[in-house]
Amino acid sequence: MSDWDFLYDMHDAGYSPEQISDAAACGYNPWEWEPDFEDDEEFLASCPQGDPELALIFERLVDNARSYHERTGRYLQIWGELGELYAEVRYGIKRHKPHTRGSDGKLGNDFIEIKTISPEKDGEQVQVKRAGNFNRLLIIKISGHFEFEGRFIKRKHLSKGDGAYARVSWSKIPPTEDESQT
Repeated sequence: MSDWDFLYDMHDAGYSPEQISDAAACGYNPWEWEPDFEDDEEFLASCPQGDPELALIFERLVDNARSYHERTGRYLQIWGELGELYAEVRYGIKRHKPHTRGSDGKLGNDFIEIKTISPEKDGEQVQVKRAGNFNRLLIIKISGHFEFEGRFIKRKHLSKGDGAYARVSWSKIPPTEDESQT
């Protein structure tokens, strides 16, 4: 059986000449590349606040990062973007335009700063600029298995000090699953 026999199978299965031509041009077998919509539907159900298209893009980025790590033993260095995208999809945060200073987005009337803890990070601490324009800090933790979890902390609960940065430990923040996100 040649690599192109699937084109005959497509014809026998009732695909149109245009679909067969597209498959020949791309060289793909549609039966080998069927997306797994069950996982997509489950993920979309867990993200009722976000844009469904953006949620699927996020899920595919995570799948690609996971596949890359499995293949190479290296992580793609996209943690901050994945954390912010997760915050947008999971919590409905409206992100600012790129390079906006002070905060990463808005949730209701609150300005949100988002920090990400990657699986490569030794500790479970983040540091945030005290001068930032935010009401709440959202810390996203990504496990080595690409599982995501987020926790909110109000700015007034950050440690007091004179330094330019406040340090926040993941373990000191209670889980926010029951907290109203608006």
